[in-house]
Amino acid sequence: MLAGIILAVGVILNGCVAAPKDVGPVSLAVWDLEALGPVTPAQGAMGEVMAARIVDRFSQSTGYEVVERQHLLNVLEEQHIGSSQLADEQTRLRLGRIIGCRQMVFGTFQVIGNLMRLDLRTVDVSTGRVLKTASATASANDLNGWLESVDQATGELIQR
Repeated sequence: MLAGIILAVGVILNGCVAAPKDVGPVSLAVWDLEALGPVTPAQGAMGEVMAARIVDRFSQSTGYEVVERQHLLNVLEEQHIGSSQLADEQTRLRLGRIIGCRQMVFGTFQVIGNLMRLDLRTVDVSTGRVLKTASATASANDLNGWLESVDQATGELIQR
């Protein structure tokens, strides 16, 4: 009898601890997009611009709570993590856990001929599992088109 009560209390407490993880807005951080291959200086700077656009789109969605970029930078400084260590996705996920994020958005873009290809993915911080991916393309010479492709791909990530 006592063992049954203890088991029941344990199940209830475990349920209480696990439940908040799946309710409310998803806390999310966005990393600058990485340029793959050769790009012009203007194109290379687009990684940060596109990341800011992704932040804007997720911030407008009621299902997400975006962690400010400055908070990420402060944690990097506190943890004494250099840019070379940030190339490792596991390091970035560890930072996400430190700041309390449930998900992170990573992405790459690549200019091939007259086309720019954008690939985004949301990753579960606790498991490292890719939750969703999205891709889009734009003319390599149309930087506004790049932002439109970011809007398109981010919209796909936001839809659950």
